[in-house]
Amino acid sequence: MSRALPDHAGDKPLEIWFQDEARIGQKGTLTRLWARTGSRPRAPRDTRYEWAYLFGAVCPQRAVGAALVLPYADSQVMNLHLREIGRTVAPGAHAVLVLDGAGWHTSTSLRPPDNLSLICLPPYAPELNPVENVWEYLRKNNFALRVHDTYDDIVDACCNAWNGLIAVPAILASITQRAWAVAS
Repeated sequence: MSRALPDHAGDKPLEIWFQDEARIGQKGTLTRLWARTGSRPRAPRDTRYEWAYLFGAVCPQRAVGAALVLPYADSQVMNLHLREIGRTVAPGAHAVLVLDGAGWHTSTSLRPPDNLSLICLPPYAPELNPVENVWEYLRKNNFALRVHDTYDDIVDACCNAWNGLIAVPAILASITQRAWAVAS
C-alpha cells in the first residue's frame, strides 16, 4: 500500500476520496419513527440471512461517488472497486483513497489504478471516514423497515439507494464533507 504520492502524481490536481463497504441484507435495519405516545407501531423484521456487500466511495469536494454491489468482500472484489473508483476520478487528476484497515484493504494483492493512492485510517477510528455517514443515511432512509424476498431484491435495493443518493449531490456533500479533508 502506498504511503506517499507517486512521482507521476506530483503535478496533477488532487482529489480526496473515502471508501468503505456495508453489508445489506434480509436482517434489515430498525429505525426510530414518529408514533402516538403509548403506542407500539408494527415494523417488518426478517430473520433470514442473505445479504450483499455495497462497496462505496465518495469524493466529498466533487460530490460524486462510485459503488459496486457484490456478493462477498475480499481482495479480488476490492480490486474491482478500485478500478471503478479510478474511472470516476476526474480526468487528469490523482486521487488519494482513504480507507479502514480491513484485511482486503491492506492485502498485498491489491492493484490500484495509476490515478489512485491508498491511505489507511488509524485503527478504531470509523468517525474519520465520512462514508460511515453514508451508510447511516442509507440505512435510515432506504433500508429500514424493509423485507427483501430474494438476493436480487437486495441488490436492487442497494442500487436504487446508492443511485438515489448520488443523484442529489447536495445531500451527498452535506453528509460527507469535512473541513479537514480538503485537497488544496
